[in-house]
Amino acid sequence: MALQERVWGRATVTQAEIDVGLRRHMLQVYNYMASGVLLTGIVALLVASSPAAMQAIFGTPLKWVVMLSPLAFVLVLSFGVHRLSTAATQAIFWVFAATMGLSIATIFVVFTGESVARVFFITAGTFAAMSLYGYTTKTDLSKFGSFLLMGLIGIILAGLVNMFLQSSALQFAISAIGVLVFVGLTAYDTQRIKEMYLESLGDEALSKQAVMGALSLYLDFINLFMMLLQLIGVKRD
Repeated sequence: MALQERVWGRATVTQAEIDVGLRRHMLQVYNYMASGVLLTGIVALLVASSPAAMQAIFGTPLKWVVMLSPLAFVLVLSFGVHRLSTAATQAIFWVFAATMGLSIATIFVVFTGESVARVFFITAGTFAAMSLYGYTTKTDLSKFGSFLLMGLIGIILAGLVNMFLQSSALQFAISAIGVLVFVGLTAYDTQRIKEMYLESLGDEALSKQAVMGALSLYLDFINLFMMLLQLIGVKRD
């Protein structure tokens, strides 16, 4: 069977070459994402292990800076990526991952270490299964994008409201719905990253796309982990 050919940029490449390039690109995305999660975990554990650091961050107004700064990094990457160099995009991603570690360090204080580890592995398994589905499925998942986005917005708004209400029932509902939303987003984002690669031109664009793809999957993983932790995590006495 003759290999399918495709015009890509100014060159004509075979389907086999496209597949090899796609696998290389996705591996780069997953490497960035996994390294980001690892950096976040290390920073969170180190901060949680230091009472002085915990007091300096969460015992002062600095906690609001730490909690809100990850959002600032996401906005910079999302809206400024076209003006940033590849090196700058990568640097911001690593700083973002480290800052996320600062912001979630309290999980090691609130939940038992065994519980955190168990939920992490459950999250990793769920994430891997859904990402594999998103990569291999022939179903167009873009039709679910609007639904997932509305669910995400609803979770954010409900979370803001619950900061004042402190309702355990509302928190349970947010976490349960959040798990469903981020499971769906994992598959959706994986397929979107794959499709963006096939539409991309130029090594510079692909390098930055790998970082942005990693950011999307990183956020899916971390949020899924936090939602599951709220649902099935065991708190310290």
